[in-house]
Amino acid sequence: MLSTMQDVPLTVTRILHHGMTIHGQSRITTWTGDAAAPHRRTFAEAGARATRLAGALREELGVTGDERVATLMWNNAEHVEAYLAIPSMGAVLHTLNLRLPAEQLIWIVNHAEDRVVIVNGSLLPLLAPLLPHLPTIEHIVVSGPGDRSLLADAAPQVHEYEELIADRPATFDWPELDERSAAAMCYTSGTTGDPKGVVYSHRSIYLHSMQVNMTESMGLTDKDTTLVVVPQFHVNAWGLPHATFMTGVNMLMPDRFLQPAPLAEMIELERPSHAAAVPTIWQGLLAEVTANPRDLSSMKNVTIGGAACPPSLMEAYDKLGVRLCHAWGMTETSPLGTMANPPAGLTAEEEWPYRITQGRFPACVEARLVGPGGDILPWDGESAGELEVRGPWIAGAYYGGAAGEPLAPEDKFSADGWLRTGDVGVISADGFLTLTDRAKDVIKSGGEWISSVELENALMAHPEVVEAAVVAVPDDKWGERPLATVVLKEDATADYEALRTFLAGSIAKWQLPERWATVPAVPKTSVGKFDKKVIRRQYAAGELDVTLL
Repeated sequence: MLSTMQDVPLTVTRILHHGMTIHGQSRITTWTGDAAAPHRRTFAEAGARATRLAGALREELGVTGDERVATLMWNNAEHVEAYLAIPSMGAVLHTLNLRLPAEQLIWIVNHAEDRVVIVNGSLLPLLAPLLPHLPTIEHIVVSGPGDRSLLADAAPQVHEYEELIADRPATFDWPELDERSAAAMCYTSGTTGDPKGVVYSHRSIYLHSMQVNMTESMGLTDKDTTLVVVPQFHVNAWGLPHATFMTGVNMLMPDRFLQPAPLAEMIELERPSHAAAVPTIWQGLLAEVTANPRDLSSMKNVTIGGAACPPSLMEAYDKLGVRLCHAWGMTETSPLGTMANPPAGLTAEEEWPYRITQGRFPACVEARLVGPGGDILPWDGESAGELEVRGPWIAGAYYGGAAGEPLAPEDKFSADGWLRTGDVGVISADGFLTLTDRAKDVIKSGGEWISSVELENALMAHPEVVEAAVVAVPDDKWGERPLATVVLKEDATADYEALRTFLAGSIAKWQLPERWATVPAVPKTSVGKFDKKVIRRQYAAGELDVTLL
């Protein structure tokens, strides 16, 4: 028996049309560095410009089919227009991580076979040196101020964004797309081996956008303004540009002004009710407003992900009236996998154990824990194993390159099609995930596991510790032992013995680090996570001044 329901494809095109009509008066505000003159554009205006952009890409630049159009851009209104136009016309949006090393960017562009790149003028010094190594790029579209002379010898044709879309009709013959076709792609950061391409479908983006907007997730409406700090090249800004266009949530885009001081200024003046970024952003902002107080009272909720949030950071923001909510996800999960909204009916004290977890799984994300021997572990809050997930916005393979065939490396996907996340943790009976570490970062000491994340969170609760990263290093007796690297405040008086004593208040004695080093800053990846492979390499090369207690 078949249903009597209409079969309407779930596409980005429908998000575009809905946002520019039903929520046409919602706004995208782009910070310009001038507090008196941020740039504002309504959804109706952005939608019309996206329509003109699609026409220009098709008729002027010859983009057809599922050709890839790359973006090398900050978070701004023009980037949102590209988010909407490129998938809706049937092409594939490919966001480029502007913080990757040059050799990785070259590899990614060539692997994806990008034909067009839309770039902010301020990023031309990054793009120009790469162009001789990018044979598939035929057109460069430049948006905003920047030194165009850097492209004087460029082989691709150079176009001005505003000139390209000017005087074009605000209509386009949008194709009726298969919801399973490719809409966008992002590459993993390539911490092991070459970066891997994850290709999102129209269907996965549409369903993921619906989940972002649900009350058990971010729960935003057209009465809200979200400060989108998480870069648009980082898993599609966690799905926010598409999700906000679906429900009319106003967007505050920081462009290139991502330092703590301008972020504090734009929060005080533009008064967003929500924001999203990795923990390092909020640590920097906390230090800024502690030294130079600003009014953050509008920002009631913050989605924090990309890395574990230290409980001490949550507590500090609670005192400012800003609630940090843990989320967990990956490039391969679009990224929303969990959100740490506590169950109903609890006091603030009773909510705390739930808030410091990674959160609860939504209906569309199935999860399981797999033990070292391949056995499926129970959800009892105690049995620790590797997290595996599956669902309609979870990757089942990686992009295969020129032939377009997907790749499914054995180490990332199970035989029955689940994504192996590489995260180790436990799940409670009511579906709350607590990650204890990355599988590659667990410290295996004398046959027992030590969680580097637990040690880091405990260290960062010390009032004189700014950041802390813990890695496994070789040990003749125990196989591996923890090395603690810490960033101390300028006026810190605590020594390593004092820090070890502080840890002893919450950490088992046998897990306490014997090896300590002070660093000026914890190395970070292109998306703001602690880059522990750098610390391990520095230790192996003897570059750290290590004290053995």
